Amino acid sequence: MDEMNRKRVEVLREQYPSGCTVELVSMDDEHAPPAGTKGEVMHVDDTGTIHVIWQTGSTLGVVPGLDMVRKLDEEIPTK
Repeated sequence: MDEMNRKRVEVLREQYPSGCTVELVSMDDEHAPPAGTKGEVMHVDDTGTIHVIWQTGSTLGVVPGLDMVRKLDEEIPTK
């Protein structure tokens, strides 16, 4: 991985730490959860994909530049 990509991944990991809550704005995937679905970030991998466990049970990753999420300050309520 080149230095530019490494720095981009570091920034994403700081912005979206494990355990933070996000809300889906849009995702370019036919199996995507509906916009507005909340999820918990599991981790950001070395390619910059943000891996999320969505309230729907899906674990589709968010690809920055293609998909959009917004970080929330709240926690996801447990059942």
